[in-house]
Amino acid sequence: MDQESVRGQTADALIAAADRRSAELLVIGSRGRGALRTALLGSVSMALMARADCPVVVVSKEAQA
Repeated sequence: MDQESVRGQTADALIAAADRRSAELLVIGSRGRGALRTALLGSVSMALMARADCPVVVVSKEAQA
C-alpha cells in the first residue's frame, strides 16, 4: 500500500488525497471528544461524512481497543 503525507486542514487534506486516489472508502478513527468540544472545535469525521465523494466509516474509540 502506498503512503502519502498531506498538509492542511485535516478534512480538506483527506478529501483531496481520497480524490487523487479515487478512493472507494475512507476509514477513520474517532477520538470521542464529546458533544461540547465537537460543537466548539468541529469534527473531522462529520466534515468527511458531509463532503467526501465516497462512503466514510468512523471507528469508535471502544472498537479500536
